[in-house]
Amino acid sequence: MAFKSLNTEHYVAIRYLALPKSERPTVEKIAEECGVHRATIFEWKKDPLFDTELKRQMVRNSTDMLPDLIESLPKIAIRDGNAAMAKLALQINGLLTDKVEVETKDSGGTDVEALAKRIAALQKRKDTE
Repeated sequence: MAFKSLNTEHYVAIRYLALPKSERPTVEKIAEECGVHRATIFEWKKDPLFDTELKRQMVRNSTDMLPDLIESLPKIAIRDGNAAMAKLALQINGLLTDKVEVETKDSGGTDVEALAKRIAALQKRKDTE
């Protein structure tokens, strides 16, 4: 059954679960703090609303570190010869996109009449062969 809203115990668990593993208490400690069994924490993590809020908290926790992370990408790419890291660094800086742009040299659009004549000529040639 999905949560319709989260309560205080959920937010306490989210606060702890969003921490890096090195700083995070055990699930048992988190459950104790929330006043629930440890299995309940695992059940909460399966809930879409809980999971969404947990991810939001992780983003809030890591926002301050993003400039340092972005700054380190080119250094890591160069040091390790890491093509994926280089691609990511270029994409973040708008120098590489997955977008494909197509330019046309024809500014007048499609000449339907000329195409019809060409099709008729090809059909006629096919019929004579």
